[in-house]
Amino acid sequence: MKRIFTIITVLITLSVAGLIVLQISWLTNMVLLRQEQIKGKVNEAVAEVGAELTQYKGNITGLNRNRPGGLLSDEFILDFLRPQTIGRRFSAAELYTKVKDALTVAGLEKMRFEFAVETINPPVVERQSANYTDEILDTVNNYSRGAILQTPSGSAAENLAFNETLTVVALDWKSYAIKSLKWRFATAILFSIIILAAFYLTVRTMLRQKKLSEIKNDFINNMTHEFKTPIATISLAVDAMRNEKVIHDRDKMGYFSSIIKEENQRMNRQVETILKASQLERQEVDLNLKPIHVHDIIKDVVDNFELQLESKSGEIDMKLDAQNDFVKADEVHFSNLVNNLIDNAIKYAREDVPPAIKLSTSSDGKKFTIRIEDNGIGMNKDSLKRIFEKFYRVHTGNVHNVKGFGLGLSYVKTMVEGHHGEIKAESTLGKGSVFTVSVPLILSSAPD
Repeated sequence: MKRIFTIITVLITLSVAGLIVLQISWLTNMVLLRQEQIKGKVNEAVAEVGAELTQYKGNITGLNRNRPGGLLSDEFILDFLRPQTIGRRFSAAELYTKVKDALTVAGLEKMRFEFAVETINPPVVERQSANYTDEILDTVNNYSRGAILQTPSGSAAENLAFNETLTVVALDWKSYAIKSLKWRFATAILFSIIILAAFYLTVRTMLRQKKLSEIKNDFINNMTHEFKTPIATISLAVDAMRNEKVIHDRDKMGYFSSIIKEENQRMNRQVETILKASQLERQEVDLNLKPIHVHDIIKDVVDNFELQLESKSGEIDMKLDAQNDFVKADEVHFSNLVNNLIDNAIKYAREDVPPAIKLSTSSDGKKFTIRIEDNGIGMNKDSLKRIFEKFYRVHTGNVHNVKGFGLGLSYVKTMVEGHHGEIKAESTLGKGSVFTVSVPLILSSAPD
């Protein structure tokens, strides 16, 4: 089972890792493709604007017929032959509008840009946007594209106008490409999270199933042992009662009958324990809450362990220091709660070390606290985390040297929570454990 679980976990991990790697590769390729598409659209837009502006270079300035004297002066001739440049025809605002419109048509309406129009020979900048000089130098984040503005062949201005260039700088074009894919990124991340969540839940469920399988096996082993002893005892008693000598001996018949009855009651208690655990799981136990004095219950429970402690040379040191012990509780279940804690303190005593239990109480005006400390075998950190789990039992080397189904502390925790209280456990391996139970008080002082 462990090997299969490991193999499945490794396979799932590799599958999830492979899917994530493929998704990252797909996103990377998608970004690169988008960047190339943007570059292509910028190129198309610049070419479109360049072609439009080139049409204006075919015209020359018209003749000014309102000259003084009506003669063709030298100034008039120079004005007539002056090269027609785009920089002279259009303002920076007009050129900005043309580039913006072309980018919008190309689907890049949110693209930020700078531009310039300059002559080629000699190189003179005629028109430019505010930040063109700075942005053209940033070749890492920006992408620039130019278009040559030549005078159309056969036009009136051919060989008269200077050739020019229109340069457009697309700002942060890589970031623009990524932003344009934000919904695809969001979808990819969402599905990645879903895949990881599914992986986590799958592994968690498998771990839980593995844990439940182990608990089930432990429970079956414990239950088999717990039932095997009384069944064997009853079988021996029945065989003895069939003996001719015993049949006619009323004392021996009574003795063996009492053994059968005791063992039968013992098995009945075990069955009741299992049924009670089932009821607690379905939350079918109704607590009969009423005001009680906890000190009275503690004294009664401790008295029941007197003979058991004497047989092990143990003792319970009681310090009932709580000024107020009046709480609202179910007398039967609260008594069982205290009984289980003391019973555990005795059962898990160290070998050849008499159990020494310290039981103390205190109150602070809002809650009543019971503290039970023992000098038993204690628990490690892993066991301490699981002691309130149903069917869990602390391993002591010999699985069956301590009787029970591992339901005691689970029952205790359920009852404490049913009384709106809380329970804490502390333990040091080889030195002992401390259990602290706190439940709310119902009165600031006990009634008369």
